[in-house]
Amino acid sequence: MKRLLTLLCSLCLPTLLVAGNIFVSPTGNDAADGSQTSPLRTPHAALKMAREWRRTADPRCTGGIKICFEAGRYTLDRPIYIRPEDSGTADSPTTLCTAEGAEGKVYIVGSLPLQHWTREGNCWVTEAPKEHGKPIHARQLWGFAGKLHRANQFGPATMERMIAFDKEHQTITIPKPAIEGLDNVEGLEMMVHQRWATAILRVKEMHYKGNEAIVSFLEPESYLEFAHPWPQPVIGEEKGNSSFMLMNARAMLNEDYEWWQDPATGRIYLYAEDTTIDPNRQTVYIPTLECLMTIEGAPQKQIEHLHFIGLTFADTAWNRPSKEGHVTLQGGFPFIDGYKLHDQPGFAWDPNLENQAWLVRPDAAVSVRNARHISFTKCSFVALGATGLDLAANVHHSKVSHCTFRNIGGTALLAGSFGEGPTEVHIPYNKIGSKEGFCTHLDISCNTVTNCTREDWGAVGIGCGYVSDVMIYGNHVSQVNYSAIAVGWGWTKHKTGMKRNHIVCNTVRDYARQLYDTGGIYTLSNQPKSTIKHNIIYAPVEAPYATNDRAFCIYLDAATDGYTISNNWCEISDSFGFNNPGPKVRFEGLNGPEVNRQGIELPELNK
Repeated sequence: MKRLLTLLCSLCLPTLLVAGNIFVSPTGNDAADGSQTSPLRTPHAALKMAREWRRTADPRCTGGIKICFEAGRYTLDRPIYIRPEDSGTADSPTTLCTAEGAEGKVYIVGSLPLQHWTREGNCWVTEAPKEHGKPIHARQLWGFAGKLHRANQFGPATMERMIAFDKEHQTITIPKPAIEGLDNVEGLEMMVHQRWATAILRVKEMHYKGNEAIVSFLEPESYLEFAHPWPQPVIGEEKGNSSFMLMNARAMLNEDYEWWQDPATGRIYLYAEDTTIDPNRQTVYIPTLECLMTIEGAPQKQIEHLHFIGLTFADTAWNRPSKEGHVTLQGGFPFIDGYKLHDQPGFAWDPNLENQAWLVRPDAAVSVRNARHISFTKCSFVALGATGLDLAANVHHSKVSHCTFRNIGGTALLAGSFGEGPTEVHIPYNKIGSKEGFCTHLDISCNTVTNCTREDWGAVGIGCGYVSDVMIYGNHVSQVNYSAIAVGWGWTKHKTGMKRNHIVCNTVRDYARQLYDTGGIYTLSNQPKSTIKHNIIYAPVEAPYATNDRAFCIYLDAATDGYTISNNWCEISDSFGFNNPGPKVRFEGLNGPEVNRQGIELPELNK
C-alpha cells in the first residue's frame, strides 16, 4: 500500500510543478480560484494569491508563477503596489503577462468613461464622475485616438511673445488678450517658455493698462518663478522675448476637440463645430489616478525577478499644476526652492556656482525603487499624464526592451536619481554619502518613443540621471519638445559614480520642437569610459519660440567628460554643441553627414 501511495504522489507531482498560472479577467471574480475557467478579476487579487503561494511554499511556485491577463480593460480603483514579498527567484520568477490570444489587448488603466453627452451649441457637455460626492477635476482627457486639447488662448502649442518680466514685482506683462473677459476668469493659467524648460503658473490677478495686461500669480509658483535664475524667461535676446500662452477659460473654446471644465460645477465642455464628432459614439476617458503601479522594495530587501510582458499601461492624470503650479529646473524636475546667491557665491566643489535649487521627482504612471532583475518586454505606455516608466532609485540589472511609449505628458522613460529630495541638487552625488539613488546595469533597448513631453515640454524622451553601466541601444525616439536622449546630471567635473554609459545605434528625429539648449543626444558631467557611437541623428527642429539657436544633434553640456564619440551619422555638418567639456572627451573617426549611414547596423524593433 505504501509503495502505491508513493507511486501516486510521484505521478501527481509534475502536474503541481507546472501549474503555477493565475488567470485574471475583467469579468472574473476575486473570490474565484484563479484558474483559467474561474479567473480572478483584479491584478491586486492575483498578486495576493501569488504572494500567498510563496509564503506557504506552495509547489505551484516551482518553475515560476505566471499571472495571465485575459483581453480587456482593467480599470483600477487604486494603484497596484508590489512589495518585497512579491519577489521571485532566478529559478522561480513572477511574470505578469497576457494570456494566450490576448496579446496587445490587455489594458491596465486609471480612467473612467465620460457618458451621457448632450449638445449645447457648438459644444458637447457632460457631468464629470464624482468621488466622495465631488466631481473629478482633470487636466487631461483621453479619446478619439489621442489627447484632447485643454482650452488655450492661441491653439495647441501656439504662443505669443511677452513684453516684460518684472522680478521685483513678480509680474509678467503681455499684450492685452483679444478674448474679452479673461481678467475675471477663475482658474486661468499661464504657460511660460523659458529657454530649456517651461513653467505653468496659476493666475492670481490680471489687469489691463492700455494695450497691455499685467499678470501676477499664486504661491508657491510666483516665488519660484521669479527667484530662481536658471532658467528664466529672457527679454531682448537675439531672436526676441520669451513666449507664453494663457489656458483654461471657456471663452477660449474655438477649435474641434478642445475642452474646458467648469471649476464650480465640474461640467465638461467639448468643442465640436464638426457635427460628426460625437463623444457618445467614441468613448472619452477622464483619468482618476496619477499612478498605476508602484514596485517598491527596501534598500536592504529589494524586489527581485519580476517580469512584465505585453501589458499596456494607459490613461493617467497629472494634477500638480492645478494645485501648486509647476516651475522646473530641467528635464521636467520641479523646484521646491531655488534662488540666486548674491553674497559670496561658490562652494568648495564649485567656486563659480551662483545659485541653489531643491527638486522633487515628477509623478510617474509606473515607478520602480529598490529592485533588481526587473524587466518590461513588449509593454506599452500610452496616454499618460506625466512620466511613463520611472526606474527611480536603486534599480539594478534590469531591462526595458521592445516597449512602446506614446502620447505621454512628460518623460517616456526615466532612470536614476536626479538629486531630488532634501539635498541641494548641485552637490556632486558622491558627496551626499549614499549610493541608494544610483541605478546600474540597465538595458534600455529597441524601444519606440514618440509624441511625448506633451504636457511638460521640458521633459525628454529617455532620461538618465545618476546611472552607471547603462546600455541605451537601438531605440527610436521622435516627436519630443526638448532632448530625445539625455544622460547625466550634476553639472560637475567631479567623480560622482557615473561611468560606462553607452548610447549606441539609436535613431533620433523630430526633437527640440519647442525648446532649445538641447540635443538629440544630450549629456552632462563626468562619465568615464562612456560612449556615443553608431547613432542616426537628424537635425533638430527649428523651435518657433526659441530666443537663440542652441540646438544640436549632440550636445555635450556642462562639464561633460569621459565620452568617446564615434561613427554617428548626423544630418547637418554643425552637429555638436559644447559647454565646457572636460579633457577626456574623445572623437574618433567621422561624425556628421559624411558617415556612411547604411553602414550603421540597427536592430530590428519587432524581434
